[in-house]
Amino acid sequence: MTTHADPRTDTLKTMLSKVPEVTIFFWIIKILCTTVGETAADYLNTVLKLGLTGTTLIMGVLLAAVLVWQFHLRRYVPGVYWLAVVLVSVVGTLITDNLTDNFGVSLWTTTILFSVVLAAVFFAWYRSEKTLSIHSILTTRREVFYWLAVLFTFALGTAAGDLVAEGLDIGYWKSALMFAGLIGLVSLAHLYLKLGGILAFWIAYILTRPLGASIGDYLSQDKDAGGLALGTLGTSALFLTAILAVVIYLSVTKKDQVQSPELV
Repeated sequence: MTTHADPRTDTLKTMLSKVPEVTIFFWIIKILCTTVGETAADYLNTVLKLGLTGTTLIMGVLLAAVLVWQFHLRRYVPGVYWLAVVLVSVVGTLITDNLTDNFGVSLWTTTILFSVVLAAVFFAWYRSEKTLSIHSILTTRREVFYWLAVLFTFALGTAAGDLVAEGLDIGYWKSALMFAGLIGLVSLAHLYLKLGGILAFWIAYILTRPLGASIGDYLSQDKDAGGLALGTLGTSALFLTAILAVVIYLSVTKKDQVQSPELV
């Protein structure tokens, strides 16, 4: 007896294979990427003297090229996926920096602005697809919503992180501890207070951005500014090397491949 595969099932597997499993490795690379986003943007802008406009144009073009690559893939490829996240992190940082430095928009305003924009993306995504689960990225439209959400989480995280560390003068390492503590509370709420997995994921995803930014600034900024003075180049190189090592490990072991995702 000849059986025919369900075309929807084939498409489902193809699309789901482009999304990594949310494991400890996912969060490790995410935090590493957010740190690089902060320090790499500063390095290109100030050390290489490309300026915010020049840096934004260059990184924007690179991001667009990598996202085209990502969208055309028929399966999850760790190197391409995480390269896109690194570039989104840099561009998200630059969006906030352009508004604050070039146009004089306050950190309070950018934090509120990106909160509203991100909420609008989530609203449109849920209204269109009835779910915000990253394990339900089954169509190109859902993938577009996903990457828009990722971009604005980085922009919001940059604004909120700078507001707390610099605007409120809390300092980089104290800000890092504060955001790490908030992520811990979200995890506990998910484990013991029945906070929904999807909501907990996106809250933690947003909070990892200011966490990584605070870590990056603490390591790279001068000591008189409250940092360890490792420099933006040294900090970026350190974290990029760590990202590369973990991505290579995942490419070989496939420990972040989705095996039995919950289709919600």
